[in-house]
Amino acid sequence: MRRFRDASLCAAAAAVLLAIAPGAAQQEKTDDLLSRAEDAVALYIAKLADVHCTEEVHQVKVRPDGKPEATVKTEYDYFVLLQGNSIDLQLAESRLAAGKEPQRQTPLLLSNGLSMLLLMFHPYYRAGFTFHPEGPEEMAGRHTMRYHFAHIAGTRTPSALALRQREYPLDLQGTAWIDAESGQPIRIDAGLLQPMTDVGLKSLTVHVEYAPVAAIPGNPVLVSVADVDLETPRQHWRNSHTFRNYKLFSAEATQDPNVKVHTTSGGAQGGSAPPQTEEKP
Repeated sequence: MRRFRDASLCAAAAAVLLAIAPGAAQQEKTDDLLSRAEDAVALYIAKLADVHCTEEVHQVKVRPDGKPEATVKTEYDYFVLLQGNSIDLQLAESRLAAGKEPQRQTPLLLSNGLSMLLLMFHPYYRAGFTFHPEGPEEMAGRHTMRYHFAHIAGTRTPSALALRQREYPLDLQGTAWIDAESGQPIRIDAGLLQPMTDVGLKSLTVHVEYAPVAAIPGNPVLVSVADVDLETPRQHWRNSHTFRNYKLFSAEATQDPNVKVHTTSGGAQGGSAPPQTEEKP
């Protein structure tokens, strides 16, 4: 489960209601685009196991006057481990610090899994959200359809708050922009659907962007930016995540030169040994 860590929390965000319902033809078109978004996200998750990148995390604790009280920048080698299937989906982020991690004198917000907010479109989570089309919009030279989304309380959600050794599912609402041709989500802005006064959350906003990666064959759309702003009655944090230098994992096969392989028309036989495979980034 994706999670935000460290903080006590509270705030309200009202769902946007559409004044005009789409006609039957328009509804069919938007339903088709949502189905293509579901397929695109399922493919996105499958491709994550093939790539890794550099993640730069900028953690800021904000003073009441809006100026930084403490700032920490850290670089990680980042990749995602995928297990399970469409019935039991399990994702785990892996971060390996590039160099020595800086000392943290002030408590900071630990935000994980923001890049996975598009999981709301995945078959494992999609039934837990409502989606209402808000109209077409040009974004970065691409034709998109803008949707308002809202989580249905009590259903699966890809996000949660970890606080005092407990996890609190987050009911999020916001806006998602989907590429009208490919069905790929390219931007998501989210906030709380209902107040969380029981854990002291004053406000929570999340912003995620996805963009084509030219360095990877096929130019897949992958996460590029993920930001979170979280405020309690007494504390305020802002975290920014930048993802760059995407690369494919590669496998190298080596053969012991002392092993002789005899081949016949039926293939390799006799004293052959399997190649040793080493995975390298």
